[in-house]
Amino acid sequence: MKTIASFTIDHDKLQKGMYVSRTDGDVVTYDIRMKRPNQGDYLTNGAMHTFEHLFATYARNGALAEHVIYIGPMGCRTGFYMLMRDAVSRDQVLQLVKESFAFIAQFEGEIPGSQRKECGNYLEHDLPGAKATAEDMLQVLENWSAAKMDYDYED
Repeated sequence: MKTIASFTIDHDKLQKGMYVSRTDGDVVTYDIRMKRPNQGDYLTNGAMHTFEHLFATYARNGALAEHVIYIGPMGCRTGFYMLMRDAVSRDQVLQLVKESFAFIAQFEGEIPGSQRKECGNYLEHDLPGAKATAEDMLQVLENWSAAKMDYDYED
């Protein structure tokens, strides 16, 4: 079988950040890397689950909502994939991610979609963990730019 593109990236050199993983037609997959791979520090299930609910809710209610295709966690628990229509620029997507993470970092109250009827694992949420992850990533992305979205392994 052909190796899929994301498995060709050297995960031992990959840093936290936001990258363009691939483009398929008019769909761009963004790799939002929140943890360094293979370092023993991963997103906890509860924090990742809450982060997903808040990230997807914010992004799907914002100015770029019609361009959002999918937002979901990576199975390795080191980040999220965000699939967007390419009708928006990298700079616009980066701004949306920063705004989403600021929303998560400041969020208080009931997590959207966290009721038993709405969620398949409604008991496993961790708002403080999601907020801490968002705060950390806001620091990482503070000086990030579209020019840095190509995979680069320098520290």
